[in-house]
Amino acid sequence: MKNIIFFLISCFLGSFVQAENLIPLKDFFKNPIARSFEVSPDGKKLAYLKSVDSRMNVFVRDISDEKSEKQVTFLKDRDVSQFFWKESQLFYLKDFGGDENFHLFSIDLKTLKDKDVTPFDKTRVSIIDVLKFGDSQSILISHNQRDAKVFDVYKLNIKTLKTDLIVKNPGDYESYISDEKGQIRLVTRSVGVDTEILYRDNNQQKFKSLLKFDYTRGFNPIVIHSRDTKFLAVSNLTRDKAALVEFDTTTKKETKIIYQNLDYDFDGAVIYSERSKKLMGLSITTWKNENIFFDPGFEAMYGQVEALFKEKNKIIKNISIGMISSDKAENYFTFGISGDRSRGEFYLYNREKNKITLIQEAAPWLKADSLVETKPIQFLSRDGLTIHGYLTLPQNYTGKPIAAIVNPHGGPWARDVWRFNAENQFLASRGYAVLQINFRGSTGYGRDFLKASYKQWGLKMQDDITDGTQWLIKQGYAHPQKICIYGGSYGGYATLMGLVKEPDLYACGVDYVGVSNLFTFLKTIPPYWSTFKEKMNVMLGDEVKDKDQFIQTSPVYHVDKIKAPLFIAQGAKDPRVNKDESDQVVKKLKERGIEVPYLVKDEEGHGFRNEENRFEFYTQMENFLEKHLK
Repeated sequence: MKNIIFFLISCFLGSFVQAENLIPLKDFFKNPIARSFEVSPDGKKLAYLKSVDSRMNVFVRDISDEKSEKQVTFLKDRDVSQFFWKESQLFYLKDFGGDENFHLFSIDLKTLKDKDVTPFDKTRVSIIDVLKFGDSQSILISHNQRDAKVFDVYKLNIKTLKTDLIVKNPGDYESYISDEKGQIRLVTRSVGVDTEILYRDNNQQKFKSLLKFDYTRGFNPIVIHSRDTKFLAVSNLTRDKAALVEFDTTTKKETKIIYQNLDYDFDGAVIYSERSKKLMGLSITTWKNENIFFDPGFEAMYGQVEALFKEKNKIIKNISIGMISSDKAENYFTFGISGDRSRGEFYLYNREKNKITLIQEAAPWLKADSLVETKPIQFLSRDGLTIHGYLTLPQNYTGKPIAAIVNPHGGPWARDVWRFNAENQFLASRGYAVLQINFRGSTGYGRDFLKASYKQWGLKMQDDITDGTQWLIKQGYAHPQKICIYGGSYGGYATLMGLVKEPDLYACGVDYVGVSNLFTFLKTIPPYWSTFKEKMNVMLGDEVKDKDQFIQTSPVYHVDKIKAPLFIAQGAKDPRVNKDESDQVVKKLKERGIEVPYLVKDEEGHGFRNEENRFEFYTQMENFLEKHLK
C-alpha cells in the first residue's frame, strides 16, 4: 500500500514539475519589446515600434542616447502597421479593425499630434517610394479613393500634406516602379490573363509597351535610376527558376544574368546602396535566408554583426541576418538577426567607428535552450514531385510516434520559410511534432512547380498535404491516430478539405480564417483584386465553366463527410476571406446537430493582430488539441 501511495505521489509530482516547466502560452505570442529600428536620414535618431499596453506604437530616441526615448504615437485600438522617415518627419500606416483599408498619418514630433493625410472612406493606401534620394519634399503614394477597383499614383508634399495626381490608372495598371526623382518609369499592366510592361523616360512622356508575356511567366522590375535606360528585374521569361537580370529598354532584351539558382527562384531582395547606386549583394531564399555579397565592405560589416550574435547565442546553429535601414550617408546601419531558436535581436553598426551595438532583444523571456530546432525535410508526392517542408520536434523527443500537427500555409501562392515560428515553438513545447509542407503551387521552386497547382485546389495540392501526413507516419514521427490538421487562410481551406477527403486520417482540425465555398469566395474578394480576377479564374478555376469541380472542391458542400472535431476562428472584418465562409460551415454542421467551437472577433480581419485576441485564440486551440490528441 505504501508503495502504491509513493508511486501515485511521484506521478503527481512529476506531472506538476512538467507543468511548472512549461513556457507560458503568452510568452510565445505577446508582442516583442520593440522592433523595426529605422535610422533617420540625417543619422541622428532612431525610430522604432515598441509595445505599450499591448499595442505597437512609434518611439523616437537620439541614436547615441537610449535614455532620450520618447513615445510619438498613442494608438489604443490597433498596432501601427508601418512607419517611415522622410527627412526629419515621420509617417505611419494603420487600418481600422482589420479591414486592411490602410490610411497614411503624419506625426508632428513637436506637438505629438498626428493627422490622417488620406481621410477617405473605404480607401486603401500604399507607399510606392519615400524618395530617400533626389526629392527631399515629396513621397509617392497610391490609393483607390477615386475608384475602389484601381490605384492611382499621387505625389505627396511632406510640408503642405497636399497630393497631386501624377498617374491616373486607366483600369488595368497593377504596379508602379519609380526612379529617385519620383518619376514613374515602369508600369505593370494586366491584359486579360496576360501581363504587359510599360515604360517611359520621365513623367512628361506617355507610356509605351516594353514587353508582353503570358500568365505562366513573371517579370518584375525592382530598381531603376533617372539616368539609366537599363534596370534590374526578376525574370523567369526564358527559364524555369526566376533570376535577377539586367534589362535594356532600348533593345527590349535581358542583357545580363546577375544571379540565378538552378534549384530556387530568386525572390527579389537586393542589398542596394542608394548612396553609390551600386548593388552590394543579395538576400536569397533557399531552404533558409542567406546573403551573397558583391562588395567586400558590406560583406565584412555583415560578418561582424553575425559574429557578435553567434558569440552571444552559441547554441543556435543557423541564422538569418538582414539590413533594416541606414542613414543617407550610410554611416549608420540597423540589422535584424533571428534563427529558429531566437525571435530576433537588433543591432546598430557605426561604420565610421567600426562599432556594433546591441539595441534590443525582441523577446528576452524566450531562451534558446528552451526552444527547439526546425529542420528542412523533403518527400516525393504520389505523382513524383519533390515536395519540401520543415519539421519541428519537441525537446527530448525519444524517436517514438507522437501526436502531431500538420500545418499547411496560406496563400496558396506563397511558401513556408525556415525562421523563428512562434506556433512551431509553442506546439513543440506542448509535446507535438509540427510539419509544414510547401505543396505544389508554393512559390520559390520554379515556374513548373507553380503551374502544377493550377485548378488543383482540393485536388493534387491537397494530395501533397495528405502525402506529407503519410510521410510523417511512415517515418515514425506521428502517431497515426493522433494527427490534427491546422491552417490559416488557404491553410484553413486545406484543413477543411483534409477533414472532408481524409475523414479517417485526422483526429481533429483547426480552421483559421479559411475559405469554405469557392463560389462565394470569388464573389466577395476585395474590389482592388479586380485586375487579378481573370488570372484567378485560370489559376483557381472559373465559377461557371468549372462549376462541377467547384462543388467537388468546396468543403461546405461536403460537411457530411467530416468525422473529426473542428474548431473555427474568424475575424468579422476580414476583407479577403469573408466571415460568411466560416459561417456557412458552422451553419451546415449545426444543421446536422454538431456543435462547433467558433471564435469570432468583431475588431479583427484576416488573422488576429491584437495581442489579447491572439492569446484567446491560442488558449482555445491549446485546450482543443489537448482534448482530442492527448
